[in-house]
Amino acid sequence: MSQTPSISQLEAEVVARRERLAHTVDELVGRATPKAIFQRQKEAARARFADVATTPEGELRVERLAAVVAVVAVVGGVVAWRQLRKR
Repeated sequence: MSQTPSISQLEAEVVARRERLAHTVDELVGRATPKAIFQRQKEAARARFADVATTPEGELRVERLAAVVAVVAVVGGVVAWRQLRKR
C-alpha cells in the first residue's frame, strides 16, 4: 500500500513548486524585456553577417564585401543625384 503524504510534506511540496514557478516567471519576464530581445536579435544579425562575410576558415570574403560596398555606393549615388536634380 502507498502511504499518503503528511500535511507537512504537502506544504513543503507546495512551497517548492511555488518557488520553481516564481523562478520560471522571473526568467520569462527577463527574456521578454525589450533589451533582452534586442540583444538576441543583435547577436543573430552578427552571426548572419559572419556567415556571409567569412569563409568557414574565418577568412574575409572580399568579393562579397566588395559587392555590398558597390551596391551601397550605387544606391547612395542615385539618391544624391535625385536630390541634386530636385533643386
